Amino acid sequence: MLDDRQTAAPWPTAYPQGYAVVDVETTGLARDDRIISAAVYRLDALGNVEDHWYTLVNPERDPGPVWIHGLTSDVLEGAPLFPEVAEELSARLADRVLVAHNAAFDWSMIAREYARASVVAPVEQRLCTIALAKELRLPLPNHKLASLAAHFGVVQQQAHHALDDARVLAEAFRPSLHAAARGGVRLPLLECRPLTEWSDSPVTPRVGYQPSRQPNSWRPSRKRPACPYPNPGRYEKEKPLQQGMRVAFSGDTSIDRELLEDRAIEAGLHVATSVSRLTSLLVTNDPDAATSKTQKAKSFGTPILEESAFTHLLRDVAPAGGAVLPQQATPSSE
Repeated sequence: MLDDRQTAAPWPTAYPQGYAVVDVETTGLARDDRIISAAVYRLDALGNVEDHWYTLVNPERDPGPVWIHGLTSDVLEGAPLFPEVAEELSARLADRVLVAHNAAFDWSMIAREYARASVVAPVEQRLCTIALAKELRLPLPNHKLASLAAHFGVVQQQAHHALDDARVLAEAFRPSLHAAARGGVRLPLLECRPLTEWSDSPVTPRVGYQPSRQPNSWRPSRKRPACPYPNPGRYEKEKPLQQGMRVAFSGDTSIDRELLEDRAIEAGLHVATSVSRLTSLLVTNDPDAATSKTQKAKSFGTPILEESAFTHLLRDVAPAGGAVLPQQATPSSE
């Protein structure tokens, strides 16, 4: 049996030189929700723990689902504000790949907090352990952190506590990283684009609710270029996305909807505001929801993907097979 610190094959030179395994607890899931605690485990290139750090954060608002994270207003009242911990957090994230379970969510919450503080987050790439588990084809019953931990024999002591969740993920990430190295698997790294400005919205967020559009959001409305590629048809399971595919989104998303749509457009996909027979796929985290988009997708036989699977596929979109059309600026709707 291999020791944790070695692999049967030479270590891939293309792998990152260090990782920051992160977990944040928040007041909710919406754009205007806040971080209330954060933990970082710093790992070396081989996934070995170097140190760890944890802090509470005063969200300056109701703490949200206390029955989940256990952090009451009284506990958080004397905690530092995010701008007061931003420098320490930056020192632990700098020059490392951010690793998280459903990394799109943790990164989006961190990016928003940095934007509120008028500071640029020092993160260039992130790695989602859900995407890595899928890349490794781990036989998991689902993609919850508890299932990943159980697979590697990691004992979870206090779920939804940022420090323990980060510890569990760090211990599960190391064997995942070594399995990827032995198998010559390319790590599912995604680019992180920090937000550069922020305007708070006056709406009251609800737990579990992620508005796809809000007035006074961090960026103004803008025109988007028309997709320059012809539609190649529907997405086929186990195959890559292809430039020109028409993608529609429905329901809550853990990453900010505008950022998710921007990434799709930058990859060469066409973001549609509705579902038709020409739609290549629908992205939703709740395929059983009785929304018009999911109902139309099912009636048309349109493939449906969850958000984490979609963002994983976005890292390697196949080039268009047809001729490129000239770009035309069209207004964004929805």
